[in-house]
Amino acid sequence: MARDIDIDQLVSEITRAVQEYTDDVEKGIDQHLDEVAEKVRQEAETSAPKHTGKYAKGFKVSDQSKGTLKRLVVWNKKHSRRVHLLEFGHAKRGGGRVRAYPHLRPAYEHHAAHLADDIKRIIRNGGNG
Repeated sequence: MARDIDIDQLVSEITRAVQEYTDDVEKGIDQHLDEVAEKVRQEAETSAPKHTGKYAKGFKVSDQSKGTLKRLVVWNKKHSRRVHLLEFGHAKRGGGRVRAYPHLRPAYEHHAAHLADDIKRIIRNGGNG
């Protein structure tokens, strides 16, 4: 049984369906990015060098998104300048070097390594992880 449908109705239904799909995919990607950023923060916090523990507790996730560009930054709010020195090591004042304590880059590489594949999967599944 065929139904007659007006072309304008068809166009509006297709437009609505595409918009719904786009919204679902956008929400799915945003949610996944938030989860990955939080996992990176947690791992950086647990693997950070702990002398007093204050440095490790300073890691935060900041949302620096602009328009449609989603950008999450994991950083140390209280000791931001110290991250580079600990991550890569540094020269001592009297000569020699202080050894590196890699903690932020390994956390990023561990959790964000498959991010592109995860996003492709979210797009393929219409926003469902």
